Amino acid sequence: MKSLITRGLLLSVLFLLIAVGVTFLLLGYPAERTWMPLIEDERFGMPPAVWIFAVALALGWCLAAWSSLLVRTAGKTVERRLASVAGGRHPEEPAAALPKNTARALADVEALIGTQRERLKQISDERAETEEQLVQERLVQERQRLARELHDSVSQQLFAASMLLSAMAEKERLEQGAPSKALEQVEKTVQQAQVEMRALLLHLRPAALNDKSLSDGLRELLRELSEKVHFTIRGRIEDVELSKGAEDHLFRIAQETLSNALRHANATELDVLFVERDGLAIFRVQDNGVGFKDGNGKTGSYGLRNVRERAVEIGGTCKIVSVPSQGTIIEVKLPSTPRPDIPGTDGAESGGSGGTSGGGDRMELLIKNETEGSR
Repeated sequence: MKSLITRGLLLSVLFLLIAVGVTFLLLGYPAERTWMPLIEDERFGMPPAVWIFAVALALGWCLAAWSSLLVRTAGKTVERRLASVAGGRHPEEPAAALPKNTARALADVEALIGTQRERLKQISDERAETEEQLVQERLVQERQRLARELHDSVSQQLFAASMLLSAMAEKERLEQGAPSKALEQVEKTVQQAQVEMRALLLHLRPAALNDKSLSDGLRELLRELSEKVHFTIRGRIEDVELSKGAEDHLFRIAQETLSNALRHANATELDVLFVERDGLAIFRVQDNGVGFKDGNGKTGSYGLRNVRERAVEIGGTCKIVSVPSQGTIIEVKLPSTPRPDIPGTDGAESGGSGGTSGGGDRMELLIKNETEGSR
């Protein structure tokens, strides 16, 4: 309001000075003959001088009100646009409602605010990812520490107890012809505890592929398990081309499924399949264990949920079929990566390796623990 009054007074004085200047130009230097009629004569009930003063005053206040309205409108437009930008919304006010310089400056401010917001969002995302990586690294380190302590203490004690029980059973077998049922039951319990401990160690400290292919990693994993468990493991592993990320995820899936089978299935046979059919890489683990019903929380549902999540992350599907007292099948399918064509190799493959085409891409692995017969 104060600015309106000031602007009105200034404009009224300006228009009065303009009117006096025009009158001076028209009537010349003030003289009684030329200037007195402006005061003595009347036009529409008032002297011309009063009309000049009134018109100048009216024009000044009208122009002041109009300019104040324009300034207020522009201010509200700028305020609304800035509020929209601050709230993360697209400005609804058209830029044409503002002067060009104001609209240009406002657009620069909006672009700067948008850039700063995106930068802050990027920094926040990077910080969250960094914190997540730190948490994962600490989690892996803690799991590896627990695995080392379990391996150095509990696992060694279980192995010593298993060896002692085996010696006692052998002694009773030589003296009495057969060990006692109680001793056999204790020996089986310790052996089962060893299997569960190895599965737990595999789950806590999973091996990494490093520079090996997925097929080589699976073969080595099955070979290591065959040396530590007391049941039959059969594997059919082919060389399948996958991306590095997909191989890492699928190797973790293999470790998770094998760990669940060792810990929960109570199986005597385990079949592992990794082949390529119709452009799909197929990984399947099948056991003849106790199985489970859907939703049974005692069958490693957390691990199976991890398997499903990892399969989805690499663009695959996961199918789990389990029948109580008959076993479980876990199958993961995902698109394979096509092999690049190498010129000049077609003839060599068809001519020189016709009889061994299955040997290069497929490995039939039948592993049976030698200790099964003496169990």
